[in-house]
Formats: sequence, structure tokens, C-alpha cells
Amino acid sequence: MKSELYFDNAATTRTAQEAADAMLDMLTNQYGNPSSLHYKGLEAQTRIDRARRQLASLLDCKPERLTFTSGATEANNLVLFGAAAARRRQGSRIVTTAYEHSSVEEACRQLEKEGFEVVRIAPDKAGQISASDVVGAVDEKTILVSCMMVNNELGTILPIEEIVHGVRRKKKDIFLHSDAVQALGKLPFRLSRLELDAVSVSAHKIHGPKGTGALYLREGTRILPRSFGGEQEKKFRPGTENAAGIVGFGAACQLMEKNGGEYLEQIRRCNLRLRELLSGREGFVIHSPEDALPTILNVSVPGVRSEVMLHFLEQYGICVSSGSACAKGAKSHVLSAMGLPAAEIDSALRISFSHENTVEQTEKLAEALEEGRVSLQSRLRKNKSTL
Repeated sequence: MKSELYFDNAATTRTAQEAADAMLDMLTNQYGNPSSLHYKGLEAQTRIDRARRQLASLLDCKPERLTFTSGATEANNLVLFGAAAARRRQGSRIVTTAYEHSSVEEACRQLEKEGFEVVRIAPDKAGQISASDVVGAVDEKTILVSCMMVNNELGTILPIEEIVHGVRRKKKDIFLHSDAVQALGKLPFRLSRLELDAVSVSAHKIHGPKGTGALYLREGTRILPRSFGGEQEKKFRPGTENAAGIVGFGAACQLMEKNGGEYLEQIRRCNLRLRELLSGREGFVIHSPEDALPTILNVSVPGVRSEVMLHFLEQYGICVSSGSACAKGAKSHVLSAMGLPAAEIDSALRISFSHENTVEQTEKLAEALEEGRVSLQSRLRKNKSTL
């Protein structure tokens, strides 16, 4: 059996044993409906309340400001459509970036169909977003600004604090949202000190379960609900809660709060080693900025299509991706927004680390990438066609 070298942690992480154990206990012992008034329902609700406090502690916010969802995609849709609908009479302009996650981009496209104007701020060639460009796009008609904290394909850290301060100075009552999926537990930020109205997060990027996320809404913030049918989650997200997933999310948050610094240092070592190994070799182009969050390194091998290299790496049990998992292999809109050459976009690989990766594994990955580059480019020259 071939060994597993997993470097696709920006798509999903392995569920931590502590989170899995907490979920199993909920499924088999604390299985009551949290809305039921008997003791089994109270047991389940008590565990959900505890998980809400664990997430709130990691985010540095009040637990009651958190609404649990099925994931960040639902949270992003809930807040974008809900905020736009609540403010429609105040204006019609929405400002975002040109390389947001698809759950934000597709929601914005739908809002355009509904009559809203969406302004997308493009990154520069290095994948950076200028805060002044975002603030400059805000006018009297602007009702909503949505910018991610960390780009999910490059690891670029956006200047959220600068954006927030600039927008608030220009027009104080604008609704400010940030998709913090790739930042949670990895990029230090405190919601008590950020004047953001809403933040979306997800469990499965921090070794929690898939199918669970949350939306933070600042006190006094108003959005309109998108679904109806129950009293759960303050009526923003009605329906029986995914109690097991929520409790698993809470357990993962507790682990990140306790060990996050140690985790990130291990990730930093792996990222730095891979940068060192690939920067000194011919045929590799690194797209992630030097100051990107070390969880992600985006690399191209021009002339070798991403899917061909992915299949080559599979023989060594190596898992990387060609971009966002939600894109299902489509050409990266992130790299396209940067204006990169087609050959680099078509050959891009997203390598993403967790604390479970080691420097030794990273060195094996670099060796396999070099072997793949030499072998596949040689075959290309022989066939005189693009792989």
C-alpha cells in the first residue's frame, strides 16, 4: 500500500480525533433534538451552547452573535442576500474583489441579475489587493462591501483592517462582510476589535467536520432571513441543528485555540522548505506572495497541465489540487484575475499544508514535482503537443 502524502488542506483537513469522538458521542448518546423540552433535548442544547462558546472564544466575540450553518457557502449566501435585501432602499452598489470564493462570486452574479451593481477590485500581478482601491470604489450608492481575509488559492492576506477603517471613514453605515474561512485559527484576528458586521467561517478547514459552518453578525446588524420554518438559530437558519457537526466544530476550535501557534509554526517550516526547494529549480513559477499565509503555496509548471501533474503525483500517494475544490477543475478565476499567462494558469497547483505535514514529506513532494516536470516535459517535447 502506497503512503499517503496529503497536501490539499485548503480544500479540507482530516477531522481531528477529538472532534470525531465528540461527534460520535452526540450521535449515539446525546442524540436528543435540541428543541425538545425533555432532558435529552436539554443535553443536546447544552452541548451546542458549549460549542458556540468555544467558537466565540476563538473569534473573540460574544457567543450570541454566532449562527450555525451548513458551512461557509450557506453563511456567505445568507449574509450577502440578506444584507442586500435589507438595504435595497439605501442603494444598489456592492464592492468586492475579483478573486473571492465562488460562493461569494456566484452570489454577486445573482445579485447583478436582480439589479444590483457589483464592483470587483482586481488583484495586482503579485496577487495583492489594495485597500485604497476598495475604499475608492465606495460611493454614496454603496450598501455592502465583502472582502475575504485570506485568498483560498494563493494564501494572500488581504488588508482587512485597513479596508474596514477606510470604508468606515468614508461611509459609516455600509455593511462590511469578510469570508474568513482560510483565516480561522491561522491568522490572528479579534472580532471585538474589528468593525466588521459579518464574518463567515467553516469547520472542515480547521480539522472539524464537513457540513458545518457559522456566521458572525455584529450586535445591531440587520439582515433578512433566506429560509423559514422554525425558531432555531434566531430564525436566521431555521431547522433542526446539526448537533453532532456543531459539537465537532467546537472541539476543533478548542484545539486550534490551544495549539494554533504550534500548528502554524510547523506549517511555516514546511512552506519555507518547499519555497527553498522550488525557487532554486528551473521550470517552476511560484504565485503566492512572500508574505502570504504559509498554509498555501501556489505553483505552476508551465507546459504541463495541472491535471496531468496531479495524476503523476498520485502514483506516489500525493494529493494536491489545481485550485479551489469548489471549482471542480475549472480554470482558476483567481489567477485569471491576476492577469497571468494562460500557460501558468493551466499548469497551476495549489499545495496547502496543515500541522500534520512534515518537512520530510515536503521534501518528498518537491522530489516528485521535479521528477514529474522532467518526465512530463520530456514527453511533451517528444510528442510536440501540450499535455
